[in-house]
Amino acid sequence: MAMPDVMGIILGGGRGTRLYPLTKLRAKPAVPIGGKYRLIDVPISNCLNSGVTKIYVLTQFLSASLHRHIFQTYKFDLFSGGFVDILAAEETPSGMDWYQGTADAVRKQVPRLIHARVEDAMILSGDHLYRMDYSNFVEWHREKRADLTIAVQPVGPEAATRFGIMKINDDTQVTTFSEKPGPDELVGLESDADSDKPYLGSMGIYIFRSDVLFDILRESDAEDFGNEVIPACIEKKRVYAYPFEGYWADIGTIKSFYDANLAITAADPPFEFYEPKNPIYSRPRFLPPASVQGNCKIEHSAVVEGTLLDRVDITHSVIGLRSVIGPDVTVKRTVMLGADFYENPERKAENRSLGRPDVGIGEGSSIEGAIIDKNARIGAGVTIRPHSPEEGMIEKENYVIRDGIVVIPKNSIIPDGTTI
Repeated sequence: MAMPDVMGIILGGGRGTRLYPLTKLRAKPAVPIGGKYRLIDVPISNCLNSGVTKIYVLTQFLSASLHRHIFQTYKFDLFSGGFVDILAAEETPSGMDWYQGTADAVRKQVPRLIHARVEDAMILSGDHLYRMDYSNFVEWHREKRADLTIAVQPVGPEAATRFGIMKINDDTQVTTFSEKPGPDELVGLESDADSDKPYLGSMGIYIFRSDVLFDILRESDAEDFGNEVIPACIEKKRVYAYPFEGYWADIGTIKSFYDANLAITAADPPFEFYEPKNPIYSRPRFLPPASVQGNCKIEHSAVVEGTLLDRVDITHSVIGLRSVIGPDVTVKRTVMLGADFYENPERKAENRSLGRPDVGIGEGSSIEGAIIDKNARIGAGVTIRPHSPEEGMIEKENYVIRDGIVVIPKNSIIPDGTTI
């Protein structure tokens, strides 16, 4: 069902410091996931599958690769009326400040957003993994005659301190809201005291009546939706909660990124990237099928097109586009983001002369509990093992350890025989 009177506004401008070093050279929504997608593909695909074709993406930091991906992927014909427009932070006659927060980012783009001429505006995050039919969300919002509707899920006590927590009445109207309350502030915020997930947490997905959204932003200097806009709306506007029962993950940290990727390798994964009626879209790359040579063993893993494997043992791992592995390499519980290019024989000869490994994982290496970013060069006989999460973040020249996970940044070189 087409929804021409709804627009999607995807927030993609944050620094993504908790996902460092994956965000060292790219915006957070441009981080690859699932072997062949990028995080931005998730909210855009949800919009398209729900009939929302007026989509704005607000960008700011390290956005070149994000802009390129969106431009190359999402194209509409002349008669559809649909678009995916990028609204980057910029200097204007009214000011030259960068986005100061989620609400401030939308405020700075109000003159452009008004031109969409829609009844409702959805505010979406560029770093969540989920599949939602927004048409049901919009229908709920309109049936309640709400000014603002917030998508919510039950969360437990440990997770509750990372979310906006709310209480609702019998009609799902929000009566109380607390943004990221401390453990002592959770008392009295329970919605179902008998459940192991007694709190209702905001998913950071909102629908505003567009006129209400624009008026709020014009009349205040609030910088953030969670800390400022939503609490103010509860006092003055009709604010409702929309219970969402499907899978949803906030890919905000290295551990959540790692766990969400490995979850798709399970026998019964909580999230499938492909669903016949509601697929997640991405850019077609016209790559050949994965090439599996020699005696390979691959168990509970996702291996995408363009990969070159030679006598490998891969378990519970995600192997991304154009990955080159082997021979005699063992990979366990690892997320490999792949490469942007293949190296030809001349380039490999140059690598030999410079004493650097080829892109990929070299002969006889053993990798476990790692994230290997694009174009990394891991030499022969390298050993990588997971570390204790209690060690905190450790940053070295060619790798970073966060949450006990070894992350090899984009374009890094790990020499032959290295042990991490």
